[in-house]
Amino acid sequence: MAGNSQRPGARSRGKGKGPAGSGGRIRRGLEGKGPTPRAEDRPNHKAYKAKQAAARSQAGRPRVARERTGRPGAGPEWVAGRNPVLEALQAGIPVVTAYVADGAERDSRLRDILQHCADHSVPTIQSTRVELDRLTGGAVHQGVALKLPEFEYAHPDDLLADALEADSAPIIVMLDQITDPRNLGAIVRSAAAFGAAGIVIPERRSAKMTAAAWKTSAGAAARLPIALAGNLNRALEAYAKAGFTIAGLAGEADTGIEGLPGVDGPLVLVVGSEGEGLSRLVRDHCDVLVSIPIANAVESLNAGVAAGIALYEVSRLRTD
Repeated sequence: MAGNSQRPGARSRGKGKGPAGSGGRIRRGLEGKGPTPRAEDRPNHKAYKAKQAAARSQAGRPRVARERTGRPGAGPEWVAGRNPVLEALQAGIPVVTAYVADGAERDSRLRDILQHCADHSVPTIQSTRVELDRLTGGAVHQGVALKLPEFEYAHPDDLLADALEADSAPIIVMLDQITDPRNLGAIVRSAAAFGAAGIVIPERRSAKMTAAAWKTSAGAAARLPIALAGNLNRALEAYAKAGFTIAGLAGEADTGIEGLPGVDGPLVLVVGSEGEGLSRLVRDHCDVLVSIPIANAVESLNAGVAAGIALYEVSRLRTD
């Protein structure tokens, strides 16, 4: 027999049917391909397109530094909404650019905003509402927003060097765990009013110079250097070595401000939070703890108020 076509399962080649096998082409074509890719890794799959769209959206989203506490802002801050924008402009807060959405309703507030920007040469850009939503991180902007610059902090060592070169004995205010930007702004305002040489705030667990702090300082932040310390305790050590008396405000202290030793010399006044006061390590770095006498019916003073009273008293003692 010429072939084995009679064996069970054998096929005969029919006319025009082509070869019965692939000649190994299919097997070779499958070699080295590996496992099937996931749906989101296949360019023609809808899961892949959804993943790419999400990645583009995330990459285009700006990092908006809102009014937050505990760490420095990462980039410019945005002020959104007609009343906040108008108040920020009237308070003299530095502005990079004002944004106005196309088709925004022209009421008296928006007219005042545009007039102020024109009078003070504030760059103004028209944008779509969608773009303004993206820039402000979804805030309720009412068609208008301000982009503020990042605040330029001094270095504690530079502040120390400048203070030591001053003609009179300097006062430096250091803040421990002040997390409310309005308290920070109030302290900046009082420090400028009573002749302090500068303020030192820690990088962590502290309010920063946001729009709220700028506004509360009533512009004093533009005149008073504010330093950002990576470690407040090390800054206290450096100032102590330079001859500063370190005085911490503490409600339970027996010594009042009027009995502060070294009040006529270089002085660091340390102010803690209203709730927790001074932290333990900061207390340990103080040469003396002083208090402000208050009525028994009141537990404590707001940190901004306490700092203002203490700075006034120091200023008065120095001039007596």
